[in-house]
Amino acid sequence: MSGFTLAPALGWVAGSALAAAMLVCAALVVVFHVRRRAQGTDETVAACVRRCVMCVLVAVLALTPSIATTTTSRAVSTTDVVIAADVTGSMGVADATYGDRTQISRLDAAKAAIDDITAAYAHSSFAAVSFGASGTQDVPLTPDARAIDNWADSLRVEPTDTSTGSSPDAAIDTLLLTLKSVRDAHPDDTIVLYLITDGEQTTPKARRTFSSLRRYINDACVIGVGSTAGGRVPQMHADGMTEAGAWVIDPSTGQPGVSIMDEAQITSLADELSGTALLTASGGTVVQQQITGEANSWRQNTTEKQRTRISPITWPFAIALLAVAAWEFAAWHMQSRRLLQ
Repeated sequence: MSGFTLAPALGWVAGSALAAAMLVCAALVVVFHVRRRAQGTDETVAACVRRCVMCVLVAVLALTPSIATTTTSRAVSTTDVVIAADVTGSMGVADATYGDRTQISRLDAAKAAIDDITAAYAHSSFAAVSFGASGTQDVPLTPDARAIDNWADSLRVEPTDTSTGSSPDAAIDTLLLTLKSVRDAHPDDTIVLYLITDGEQTTPKARRTFSSLRRYINDACVIGVGSTAGGRVPQMHADGMTEAGAWVIDPSTGQPGVSIMDEAQITSLADELSGTALLTASGGTVVQQQITGEANSWRQNTTEKQRTRISPITWPFAIALLAVAAWEFAAWHMQSRRLLQ
């Protein structure tokens, strides 16, 4: 939609002052012309008209006539869900609960949670990260929820031989790169992070904080799988198979090691992400979480912004001013030559 408006290039104060001054000059030109005619001078009406027109044109230019064009832009934003799954050796412990399923491995509980996440966020995009000894982006951002389901089905606990201890912060670097790339590519999207882990840390090194991820996400949920009673950690071979009765040995005791879900760690992770914590040991599921309940309102948002563009149209008045000024100069030049003769 377009319309006529005034947009003084010098600002309203200076532009209005200049326009008013030029209109006063135009009025004075008429007054002086009338007085001179009464005194018998040879000043013509055309000369008076020229000078009045020049003053009026300068006043018009000072007010800068413009065309205002209003345009409406629509930005469509969707939800991007990033899922990070712990695949350290302790995720093979069969002490987890998810909904009405009990005594399942922590990794199986994680897979069930991932299925619920993809079902809750229809028409969204997903990215997947797994972390054990290090973090890996397994699936880049994609709208294909089936790719995430297939990824979840293929998750395996890392082999015992390659394990170097567990710490949730192994996911930070990969998550930082993943979330930043998603935010840079889709600045208007809602980004939600789901971190699935048992929270256990066996490395002596102090854990790094997850707070550096907050700038890239809108909300987060840390899902804790396992139990506080714990369970023995099965030995995992490179082919993803285990042997009955083969457990990871605790070198300090010489007995099978017991892995326990760390509730305090999971709560701390949620606090660092300014999100919520879900402990599946109590029978909770992703579907019951408030963050998932808000998924419907996050799926797709359309934001409209109106912008007004001002296009000055001073060139016709500038050309007219130059033409009248040239006429005035020519008349003055001819009159000067007559006076010299």
